Amino acid sequence: MVSNNFTIGVLGGMGTYATIHLFRQYARIFPAKKEWERPRIIIDNRCTMPSRVRAALYGENKEQLVNEMSDSIHNLIRAGCDRILLDCNTSHLFLSDIFRQVPEAEGRVVNIIEACMDALSEKGIADVFLLASEATIESGIYQESAKAGGIRCKVPRKEEYRQLRSCIEAVKQNEYTENVRRLFSGLIRRDEACILGCSELPVLYERYREDFPEIDAYDPVYLALCRIKKEEAWQKS
Repeated sequence: MVSNNFTIGVLGGMGTYATIHLFRQYARIFPAKKEWERPRIIIDNRCTMPSRVRAALYGENKEQLVNEMSDSIHNLIRAGCDRILLDCNTSHLFLSDIFRQVPEAEGRVVNIIEACMDALSEKGIADVFLLASEATIESGIYQESAKAGGIRCKVPRKEEYRQLRSCIEAVKQNEYTENVRRLFSGLIRRDEACILGCSELPVLYERYREDFPEIDAYDPVYLALCRIKKEEAWQKS
């Protein structure tokens, strides 16, 4: 399958190790004997953007954040990207603002949250536990999508947000300790099915997955890449 007419764009850098993980997933999802059998991928590792969590919770630097995300997405479209992924769950809270600035992006951005919830529905999952940033949890974006699909989405207690932050920051800083392993193992075991609703958490999951083989974990970014692979536009390219 020659795919040089189809291009995937990624707004990354939120954080960098999560973006590296996405690129590895891309290589696995689009296996090839020859490199040109894969679709082209363009990654903007825009690690200089303001915090998505603080923008969502407190409005801190929100205008700057939206402007910078919009600029990157506009550039990816100009570069010829047919589908665009935002490699950050929390960043999806600003999609409506981005689409107002870049209306042509609306048909190209693959919503990783929607891709995740569709996959859960297809598998007949009735209950799921969400691990994510506190901004994503507090926004209710996953809970509302799950409810619409007839799925019960449970979330951590507020007193567990600090533990989640420690796990997320461990990946951002590429510093892993036994305490982080213990915290993550305790959080992910809350239900048989778990959404890894922060792009750092799949990195921890792959690192420690032998500790909890009984857990079905769902990575929204991975599922969005799988959705792109199934698309007719890719199949015909």
